[in-house]
Amino acid sequence: MISRSVTVEDIDELFLRWHDHLNASALYRQALRDEMQLRDVEPHKLRAQLSEARELGYSLDEIATMTSRYADLQALVYDHTE
Repeated sequence: MISRSVTVEDIDELFLRWHDHLNASALYRQALRDEMQLRDVEPHKLRAQLSEARELGYSLDEIATMTSRYADLQALVYDHTE
């Protein structure tokens, strides 16, 4: 897994300190799932396509370089399996 830096505003930090039981990582992942939903990307299908591409020998960096959206990933896997 690759770690990314995330900007946390002072109000975010304060809120998380008040509610230290909250899992900030889970909140971040939920926000990403919401964005996926807006773009009609189903996380389970994306996970499966990514897994297939990795099984074909592509690294995550290669996949990210060769694709810029879900349809590109589908095409990468589909073209390689034909």
